[in-house]
Amino acid sequence: MNKRREFFSVKRAGVAALAALLVLLTLPVLAGEVVFTKRGKAINGYDPVAYFTQGKPAKGKTDFTHKWMGSTWRFASAANRDAFAAAPEKYAPQYGGYCAWAVSQGYTAPTDPDAWKIVGGKLYLNYSKGIQQRWASSAAKLIIDGDENWPGIKSKLAN
Repeated sequence: MNKRREFFSVKRAGVAALAALLVLLTLPVLAGEVVFTKRGKAINGYDPVAYFTQGKPAKGKTDFTHKWMGSTWRFASAANRDAFAAAPEKYAPQYGGYCAWAVSQGYTAPTDPDAWKIVGGKLYLNYSKGIQQRWASSAAKLIIDGDENWPGIKSKLAN
C-alpha cells in the first residue's frame, strides 16, 4: 500500500509542477501583449487567416472563434480557425492589429479591415485606404520605425 500511495503522491506532484509551468509560460503573454479590439473582437471581427489564403478581408463568424492574447478572434471557417490556433504568430497582424502607419509615427489608431498589406509574410493593417497607400509607399522604412516604436507603445497600452 505504501508503494501505491507513493506513486500517487509523485503523480500529483508532477501534475502540479506541469500546471505551474503552464501558468508561468502564459504570464508574459498576458502581461505584455496587446491586441486592437472593437466590442471585444480582435481586429474588428475579421479573419486574419483570410488575408493570406483568400488575398482579401473576410468577416469572421461567431461559430468560429479562438481566444488568444486575451482577445476573441473570429474566422470565416473552421479550417482558418484551426490554422490560426496552430500558429497564431504566423497570421496575427503586426503591432497587435493597430494601424501600422500610426505605430511608425509613435502612436496608435484603429484599423479598417480593407486597408491592409502583407509584407515579408507579415500582415499589416492601417487606419484607412488613404493611410495604407501612404504607408505602402515607404513600407520598408516605416516597418523599421514601427518595429522600433512598438515595444514602448505596447508597454504603455499594457498598463
